Amino acid sequence: MDNKGGFELAKAIMFQGTSSHVGKSILATALCRIFYQDGYRVAPFKAQNMTRNSYLTEEGLEMGKSQAIQARAAGLAPRVEMNPVLIKPVSNSSAQIIVNGRPMGDMSDRDYYEGKNLILFEEIKKALATLQRDFEVIVIEGAGSPAEINLKDRDLANMRTALLAEAPVLLVADIQRGGALASVVGTLELLEADERALVKGIVINRFCGKLSLLKPALDFLEQKTGKPVVGVIPLMEINLPEEDSLGSDDHKVIEALDWDKEFDQLAASCRRHLDMDKIYQLLG
Repeated sequence: MDNKGGFELAKAIMFQGTSSHVGKSILATALCRIFYQDGYRVAPFKAQNMTRNSYLTEEGLEMGKSQAIQARAAGLAPRVEMNPVLIKPVSNSSAQIIVNGRPMGDMSDRDYYEGKNLILFEEIKKALATLQRDFEVIVIEGAGSPAEINLKDRDLANMRTALLAEAPVLLVADIQRGGALASVVGTLELLEADERALVKGIVINRFCGKLSLLKPALDFLEQKTGKPVVGVIPLMEINLPEEDSLGSDDHKVIEALDWDKEFDQLAASCRRHLDMDKIYQLLG
């Protein structure tokens, strides 16, 4: 990607995590802003999102709030194609399924474990294809971990989407949790060979301290996995909400607040600590 001319189909890059809550949403928001600042038509995408709260578009359609925030970072109005499948838990054993912004009924946990959710992948394909035609770059966010063995054959949001989009994957680990290096190595070990090949880099998130003290661990990680560390992101003080902290009426807040300053500060910090040359190289 050596110019700002249009592509026939958008290039894509994806954040996946060693677990939930490692910072994928915030990093995807930052990358949306960076590409937007650099003059590209960029859109966020999350194939399947699970949350009790949702964002209402101008058309009254429901989608994940993280993708709505990421759209704002990219200078866009949120579109349901950015999150075509939304799962809203209604009990411990069932969830409401929302497809392209509209409720499609409930699915029990038994239905899910029998793989009935796989029919939703057709809608994911259509949504991604629409964004690929309309934009130059797609920043994709995974869900949870791609290496949950009991869920992998039904997982729509991680490696299935990466393979569909032909997206290089950056694997994110939260060093604040402890065991970050082991979680990276373990995640990669549990992936299939073709999935592991899609992982092109590692991002260590929420680091506090001197980078020089971490370097021996980073060198070991690169040698052990054969994957470069493309970023060590410091623990940042940001005022952007995590999706699960947003209430059911906060779509009004998303519209009302001027978050440009927050987006720009987030982007500036991540530019300093991500290897953007490497990321552009991955995009081709």
